[in-house]
Amino acid sequence: MATHLPIVRDAPAQPAAPSSGRRRHPPWLKVPMPAGEAYTQLRRRVGELQLHTVCQSAGCPNIGECWNNKALTIMILGDICTRSCRFCDVATGRPLAVDEGEPERVATILAELDLNHTVITSVDRDDLRDGGARIWAATLEACHRRAPDMTIEVLVPDFKGALGDVDTVLDAAPDVFAHNLETVPRLSREVRVQARYDRSYAVLRHARGRGALTKTGLMLGLGETLDEVREVITELGELGLTILTLGQYLQPSKKHLPISRYVHPDEFAELATFARARGVAHVEAGPLVRSSYHAEGQAELIQRMQALADYGRVGFASLRPER
Repeated sequence: MATHLPIVRDAPAQPAAPSSGRRRHPPWLKVPMPAGEAYTQLRRRVGELQLHTVCQSAGCPNIGECWNNKALTIMILGDICTRSCRFCDVATGRPLAVDEGEPERVATILAELDLNHTVITSVDRDDLRDGGARIWAATLEACHRRAPDMTIEVLVPDFKGALGDVDTVLDAAPDVFAHNLETVPRLSREVRVQARYDRSYAVLRHARGRGALTKTGLMLGLGETLDEVREVITELGELGLTILTLGQYLQPSKKHLPISRYVHPDEFAELATFARARGVAHVEAGPLVRSSYHAEGQAELIQRMQALADYGRVGFASLRPER
């Protein structure tokens, strides 16, 4: 497979500069402790159904705000990842056997919450021949059946670049297909040890070629330059990306990559303006932004984009079987 932007990508990856001592977060990164009746009830229900969420497993700082608004991101295929990305707090190891009842339980909680839009993600399952694509499809089919009016965004792994497995997910009719690039090409090998930037880009390009509304996210503060970020954004605009998220990397533990710098909110705003000018339809950018942050507010955008005949979308939602 030909690499994308080979001159940039072939540069040796450089880790973020080590931090000196304990760093104090700037004031714009401070959030209240999660609390509230809605948060407590949702946490209890997730436990009752034996489900996992990336909100809990990755220690998301927005969990209190999001769960009080019933906006949770279900994580399927267990809570143990086969990869060891140096930014991520999800546990790495040997996963348990596939839980065949999980798709229906996911559909149960999402139907109970009566959501307009939701995000589903998963751990990497490189131990499975299809990377978990079959369970992805079963989960989408169950959710379409139990909550037919809810739009669904899938945040998927790269399936080792196996586009047939990507097609298995796309054929199950997600409304948004998301896969995160996470960082710029130069740092990709250091940040995402078992992944490749060109492979991730190829997955997004394939989904866009199928007509999907596509989404990706980048973390800032790992040692990237602004020019590198702008170059990636320009590529994504040319690809026809629908949604982009830009957020501050926060070091989960001393075992993870250190923070190179704290990016000021004004810089995030400038990059959001730059991305919109390059054709990205919707941008969420800010220190606390994560992949699914405020995703529920994008339902109207999704419906509007799906209605644009000249967008080139195959119309996954319209292809769903009659229920």
